[in-house]
Amino acid sequence: MKLDDVMIELEDMGNEQTRSTWIRHGAQGSVYGVKIGDMKKLVKHVKKNQELALSLYETGNFDAMYLAGLTVDPKKIEKETLQKWVKKANWYLLAEYTVAGVASESKYALELAREWMNASDEMVATCGWSTYANYVTITPDDELDLEEIQKLLQQVQETIHTQQNRVRYMMNSFVMAVGICTKSLSEEARRVADHIGKVHVDVGNTSCKVPYAPEYIEKAIARGKLGQKKKTAIC
Repeated sequence: MKLDDVMIELEDMGNEQTRSTWIRHGAQGSVYGVKIGDMKKLVKHVKKNQELALSLYETGNFDAMYLAGLTVDPKKIEKETLQKWVKKANWYLLAEYTVAGVASESKYALELAREWMNASDEMVATCGWSTYANYVTITPDDELDLEEIQKLLQQVQETIHTQQNRVRYMMNSFVMAVGICTKSLSEEARRVADHIGKVHVDVGNTSCKVPYAPEYIEKAIARGKLGQKKKTAIC
């Protein structure tokens, strides 16, 4: 398929109800309103064409940008491309899912996570925390910098309630990721989760809720998820 063909398919898949939902959640600019499940029907037609996947993100259309994240090869993507992607991620679904998922599986995962986490721009910073959280969920414990993660947990404990809105959300998610997926730091993450308590995030005119980290971690552990890693962060 060519770019024009994919865009036509996406537009045909879109519906006004989904479009309104995405906009209510913060989507900006061009939005067709394609359900993620429907979008995945196009993955097999795009996945083997890295140039096409990259071109989709450049359109600025949300649906195409999300599809780009599902189809691009994270092992081949360049750091400069990811830097461009994060600058164009104008709402949380692109920042926390599309860009963070791809970045976490790239060769530049930690380098970019560390840089982005300290950014003043809210979407870049939340992308950084999501990138590191995703990296924790897919990387064996013996390959993680456990000392650095401990310091980040401490940073969350000390600063989460004064951070920008979506950064608070992803800091909370980072604690949960460590608590569930990193055996040796699970107890420490649970202690931090108890300390920070309920995290307040403005989710706008939506029904979304912020997970209560202590409860979320305990339920996952009760289901036998402690220390389990994901095969991929891209979804």
